[in-house]
Amino acid sequence: MGKRMRRGSSICSCSSPRSSSLNPNSIFSWYEEDIWTEIAKYLDGKSLVMLGATNRWFHRIAMEECIWKFACLRDLQVPEPERVAFNWIELYASAFDGSHSYSFDQQDKHIDWMRIGAFFFDSPVALLTEKLSSPVEIPRGGTTKKMVQSTGSCVLSNIKTGIWIADLQLVRCPVCNLNTCEGTMQTLDVRHIELFLNEEFKKGSWQYEEIGSHDIKKHTDWACGGIFDIRHLKDSSTSEVLDLRSWVGKPIDWQPKARITLHAVAVSTNLQQNEGIQVKYHAMKGGPEGEIVSIRISQQLI
Repeated sequence: MGKRMRRGSSICSCSSPRSSSLNPNSIFSWYEEDIWTEIAKYLDGKSLVMLGATNRWFHRIAMEECIWKFACLRDLQVPEPERVAFNWIELYASAFDGSHSYSFDQQDKHIDWMRIGAFFFDSPVALLTEKLSSPVEIPRGGTTKKMVQSTGSCVLSNIKTGIWIADLQLVRCPVCNLNTCEGTMQTLDVRHIELFLNEEFKKGSWQYEEIGSHDIKKHTDWACGGIFDIRHLKDSSTSEVLDLRSWVGKPIDWQPKARITLHAVAVSTNLQQNEGIQVKYHAMKGGPEGEIVSIRISQQLI
């Protein structure tokens, strides 16, 4: 996702230049730590691993935290969070090793997925909505479930701030177990960058809980879902996400579309003639009293 430097040739094992090629009055060392630290910051993850495999000296350089931190923030195109609980090389691998939430659970229901990108929760409050239009209507009063039922939107607090990864998932119909069922469900699946590194998550101790559902019992042109940092609803970049007609596909384009900015993410898929859709919202906490670390917005034809 981030821009990377193009190299004319791959990095290979280095040896010091012959003394005859140098000015005899100058001192040269091929192994200049500061220089290679700066060079390493412009390499992608695969190239960093290749550099580290060259020899022990380069391995030590390539394992520097500052390098992987720079690479992670650069490739995800997000600002630096206040703190992280894991090493940056682990965070980089978690973001770019091809893992997604259905890799750990419900693989039998999973069909396909695509990476949308990364965004940033600056505040612990999020707006979830299936209505992408401006001005934004923030639901107020009542429980989360009632907000969703009546408006198709809800406000969630206690969000874990920092870097979040967004994926679009396509899964089989969750209400039956028939192999012949052709029903599918679109899911906007977002999670905190540290989620896959937590042992409790990997053991299955943390589960998604439904927080509300909303039925649209009439034909609808799009299956949409958006997640916004409520502190940045008035940002110009957020307005771009809410301008649905500027980025959705043409009426005959059935491929899902997505738009992501620094503090928001949204998806939309054109629908053929239908009798409505059901929208479901799920959230996962990092333990019973923990912060919300993952959110899903799913749409399925009724």
